[in-house]
Amino acid sequence: MADISAIFFILLIISIAFPSMLTAWWLLFPAVVARAQIRVEKTLARTFWLGLVIVVALTIPIVILLALPFGPAKFLGWVLLAASLALSSIGSAGIAAHLGEQMKQTGSNYSHLSAFLRGTVVLELAAFFPVLGWFFLWPLALITAFGATGFALLNWTPREKTPVSSATTSPSRA
Repeated sequence: MADISAIFFILLIISIAFPSMLTAWWLLFPAVVARAQIRVEKTLARTFWLGLVIVVALTIPIVILLALPFGPAKFLGWVLLAASLALSSIGSAGIAAHLGEQMKQTGSNYSHLSAFLRGTVVLELAAFFPVLGWFFLWPLALITAFGATGFALLNWTPREKTPVSSATTSPSRA
């Protein structure tokens, strides 16, 4: 019975801590989270592909460091893993901000903070959904979060699309 209680309270603490962490990122670094949100809104596919490149680039040294039979190397591998996941939460805050804005557009009269918190809870609960959330949504959201973080930290904003002007036709010669 104690094991079940421990698991329940661990999950409860995590479910409170995750929205709190994303809200802290959003309040402490609003410009960075806004850039991540814009990337998720405007260029979701490019954000995903950059995230996949970042995940592969981080996975190789982490796996190598964790496989070495040298204590400090393993420690460095765990530090690199923890730091990369912590930084990816900036992108997760951008995804949550995007979800919150989508909720505001449905006609709900939420404040910005309320919409953001609701977006974080939606993201969290969707990732906790058995099987579909664990094996489909969570990995896709994590990879996208890495890409959004990369774009946001590099300050790469999407280009504004210029409207295509109609081609001028020359008068035909008769």
